[in-house]
Amino acid sequence: MKRWLIVDGYGHYVAKHSERIRVKKEGAIIEEIPLIHLEAIHISSRGVSISSDVIEICTERGIDIFFTSGDGQIYGRLASPTLIGTVKTRREQLMALMDSRGLEIGRAVASAKLGNQRNLIQYFARYRKVTDKGLYELMTDRVKAIDALKGELIQLTGSGVEGLREKILNIEGRAAHFYWETMKSLIGGDWEGRVGRGAKDPINSALNYGYGILYGQVEKAIVMAGLDPFAGFVHTDRSGKPSLVLDLIEEFRQMAIDKAVFSMIGKGTKIVVREDGLLDGGTRKGIANKVFERLDSAERYQGQRMKLKTIIMRQAQRMASFIRKDIPNYKPFVGSW
Repeated sequence: MKRWLIVDGYGHYVAKHSERIRVKKEGAIIEEIPLIHLEAIHISSRGVSISSDVIEICTERGIDIFFTSGDGQIYGRLASPTLIGTVKTRREQLMALMDSRGLEIGRAVASAKLGNQRNLIQYFARYRKVTDKGLYELMTDRVKAIDALKGELIQLTGSGVEGLREKILNIEGRAAHFYWETMKSLIGGDWEGRVGRGAKDPINSALNYGYGILYGQVEKAIVMAGLDPFAGFVHTDRSGKPSLVLDLIEEFRQMAIDKAVFSMIGKGTKIVVREDGLLDGGTRKGIANKVFERLDSAERYQGQRMKLKTIIMRQAQRMASFIRKDIPNYKPFVGSW
C-alpha cells in the first residue's frame, strides 16, 4: 500500500538512496521508505532540506512534494510538468462558466457539501440517541433544516452560474451556520465554534491543518484531470485564488477532515497549540496520520467500495468528462453515515 512520507522537524534532510527515500538528521536515519511504496512527500516544518536527486526521481515517477506552513496552508507543490490533460479540457472549462454546465457543477458541489454536513450530523447523532436525548433532538432538527436548504438549492434554475452564484453562496452560508452550531453543541466545553484562517484555538487549528492536507489532494486530482485549478464556478476568480480547488474540496471536507478531527477529539486525543498559536510538531504529525488514514478508508462510490483518495481523483475526472460533454451530467460525491 502506498503512503505519504511526513517530514516535520527542523534540521531534517530528505535524500535518495538507491530506490529509497531517506529522512536524516545530523547523519542519523530517522525514516526510510521505498519509492515503490511512496505516494507523496509532505514537508510541514521549516528548516527541512531536500536533495535535487529526490526532486528529480519524484517528478519522474509522479510523486508530488507538498510544502505546508505550520497552520496547514500549502505554499508550494513540486510536480511533474508533463502529467496533465489536454488543452481541450481547459478550453471547455472556460466556456462552461457561461452556460448551463457551470450552473450544474456549482449546484452539484454545493448540494454535496450540504449532503455531507447533514450526513455527518446523522453519524454523530446516532451515538447520542440514548446518552443525550436533548442533543439528539437538536441534531435531528438541524438535519431537517439543512435538508430544506438543499431543496432550495436544487430548485435554482438559470442559463449559467454567474447570475445565481450569490444565491448558492447564501444557501451554503445558512447551512454552514446550522452545521457549525451543531458541532459546537457536540464538542461542548468553551469552544467558540468555527473560525477559518488565522485561528489559534486547538480545534479550529486542527481543522485548518487537515484542510490544508486535503487541499493538496484535490489540487493534484484537478491538475491530473487536465482542469485549470484557478477557473472555478462557485468561488469567484481572483489572481492567485485556486477557485476550482475551493469548489471541489467542498465535496470532501466533512467526510475526509471533519469526521477525522471530531473523532480524534471524541476519543480524548490532546491537541497541543504552542505559544505562537500553531500546532506543535507531534500534534501536526498525529493529525496528518489520522487524515491519511481517513483518505485510505473506503466509501461507497458508484456501486462499490473505494478509497476516499481514489474517489477524489475520480470526481475530478468526472468533472472534466462532463465539461467536455463526454457524459450527460455531473454527480457529486456524498458520503454515507
